[in-house]
Amino acid sequence: MTEDIGTTQPIEPQPVKKDDTQPIKPPKKPSRWKSILTGIVGVLVIFGLAGYGGYGAGVGDRVAADEAIVSKQVTEQYQFALVDIQFGRYESARQRLEFIISKDPDYPGAAAKLTEVLVLSSIPTPTPSPTLTPTPDFSGAESAYQRAQQLILAQDWAGALGALDTIRKLDPTYKTAQVDGMYYFALRNYGVDLLTKQGNLEGGIYQLTLAERFGPLDRSAEGLREGARLYITGASFWELDWSQAVTYFTQVGLGWPSLWDGTMTASQRLYEASMRYGDDLFEQQQYCSAYEQYKVASGIGQLDNTAAENSAQAYVACYPATPTLELPTATIPPVVVDTPTETPTP
Repeated sequence: MTEDIGTTQPIEPQPVKKDDTQPIKPPKKPSRWKSILTGIVGVLVIFGLAGYGGYGAGVGDRVAADEAIVSKQVTEQYQFALVDIQFGRYESARQRLEFIISKDPDYPGAAAKLTEVLVLSSIPTPTPSPTLTPTPDFSGAESAYQRAQQLILAQDWAGALGALDTIRKLDPTYKTAQVDGMYYFALRNYGVDLLTKQGNLEGGIYQLTLAERFGPLDRSAEGLREGARLYITGASFWELDWSQAVTYFTQVGLGWPSLWDGTMTASQRLYEASMRYGDDLFEQQQYCSAYEQYKVASGIGQLDNTAAENSAQAYVACYPATPTLELPTATIPPVVVDTPTETPTP
């Protein structure tokens, strides 16, 4: 096989012309001042970033310090407000509480105390007078408002609520803030009275729930309402499930032993339920558990005949007497002394 080389020609080198040769210039060295300037700019950027970070940290520290100062001021002002309320300086207490709410709207108890101060400051202070003055004849909402103030002062909560309802019917916009505060004050105290004095648990819970629409309940009223709810639940198991009755009245008896429903106090309910639950356990031959229930009941009052008899038997069954081991007594044989006998000699 032959290759076609007819078309290929040797490439002859072209002669270098004299004019085409140029001297190669050496590369330029970077300017020294440019390097220095770049370094200075980098240092300035680093300092700027560090300064900005320090500024941010300083701002955060200052904000934290301001918050600590405000928290301390708010706490102090709240304590001073309580003292003002105690001594009847309601205007000063109102200013302090408004300052607290402006700084910390969620400060615990501030809103409720402000409502209380507004109510108390709106009630006129009775001044003794040597002669009886005739009651002025007011008309409309103003008359009902004055009547509500007098009834609150007399602690006639139901009557005060009726007068406040009359105000709202006659003029819903009449002294709205003051009327709301009086509603809260009357409903809260009326609910507490129904629970503690009248044994009306459902009514007391209802009045406290209505009061909660006008402001948050204080810890005492909230706890009393929770105890009433537990009492009602425990009473629903009465004579049906003594175990559940004991569970609920144990909780009520620990916090509110005098709470009652018009028939029995929570302590009395726990006493009766513990004895009857002990009887059930005794019949199931759970003597130790039965004795524990009898012991709870005996801590409140004297056990009845059935419970006392079962308690004695349950104690014996749960804590049987430990038998004592009698050591065998060793019998010692009598010592026989061999005494010589004299025989007569002939």
